[in-house]
Amino acid sequence: MASDLTPEYIAVLRRMTGEQKLRAATRLYWGAREIKAARLRQLHPDWSEEQVQKEVREIFMYAVT
Repeated sequence: MASDLTPEYIAVLRRMTGEQKLRAATRLYWGAREIKAARLRQLHPDWSEEQVQKEVREIFMYAVT
């Protein structure tokens, strides 16, 4: 992944404050959860919203990189 970063992108990241980086990371995290929930709804249209959110929690709780 590091090799995919352009010099311009790295420069933007370096100019960001710690607070800005934390906000960006938080937005990415919650965005990823929304995308996962949307996919689960597609795959399991019969699931309730509670079931979808439970599965999202489980997936993110045990996710490894």
